[in-house]
Amino acid sequence: MKRPFYPVIAGLVLLVGCSHPEPPAPEPNASAPPAPTPSQPSPADALDRLDTRASLPLLPMMAQHQKQNMRDHLLAVQEIVAAVATNDFAGVAQAARRIGTSDSMQQMCTHMGAGARGFTEQALAFHQSADRITAAARDQARDRVLTELATTLQACTSCHATWKQKLVDESSWQHLGAPAPPPG
Repeated sequence: MKRPFYPVIAGLVLLVGCSHPEPPAPEPNASAPPAPTPSQPSPADALDRLDTRASLPLLPMMAQHQKQNMRDHLLAVQEIVAAVATNDFAGVAQAARRIGTSDSMQQMCTHMGAGARGFTEQALAFHQSADRITAAARDQARDRVLTELATTLQACTSCHATWKQKLVDESSWQHLGAPAPPPG
């Protein structure tokens, strides 16, 4: 009598399967990077050491507010470019006024730069350059709008090439002699 072939194969599969140990189960959270040790800096610390720009100490809420302002400044520049492309001088002036000098902008730049000598002056120079875009737009001087826009963008790139945000806690901020942040 012939023996069935399937039980032999099943036995071999079982034998082969049992002869290889199970791979170790992954540790919980195995995909998370290992925590830095005192001798191994975190990736953020390593990047900070590579970035040689001057530190602009800011409280976390101030840093976030500044980033929101920078994104709005970039949007205003985009609007200026779009408006000047169609000779919409009213649109150029409207967008440039958003990044121009105002009492609140001066106050904010002064507060943000309280912990870093030279930042406030550089920030205010940026806003003053935007005022010149507004003036050129009022005169409907397209070439002058573009020249002043180039100056404003140079102020942007110079500031970003000079400064990097450095988050500090409340006591460090006060130690710098900076004023207390506004409530809320």
